[in-house]
Amino acid sequence: MWLHQLQHVREKNVIFVVILERVTDDFNRFVEYRFQLEGAKVPREIGAVVDEVLVMDFLDFGDHKLTRSFVCKSPNAWGFPAKDRSGKLDETEPPHLGRLLTKILNREPRAPFLPSKQG
Repeated sequence: MWLHQLQHVREKNVIFVVILERVTDDFNRFVEYRFQLEGAKVPREIGAVVDEVLVMDFLDFGDHKLTRSFVCKSPNAWGFPAKDRSGKLDETEPPHLGRLLTKILNREPRAPFLPSKQG
């Protein structure tokens, strides 16, 4: 019922922090990622209700160094569920929630996020 109510709250920004569960089959093969939320319908339906689905994880951009980032679009190289209804985010973004919200709510275009090359 709260998911239905959330669809009609336009003047507020609501942020959910959930655990992402890696689901495997009986043969221990990867199947998909799912959100750990209460109830059977909520994890399946929440993606249709919210505007943004982001996953924060340590990602390898090919340089064999792990960089913490938000994954914002799907399909992506890591297989994470992600969605950007604003159209303002790149595939990955820096792990700063304040800047991410500013980018989503602001109309100014920004340069794409590239991980720094630290040696």
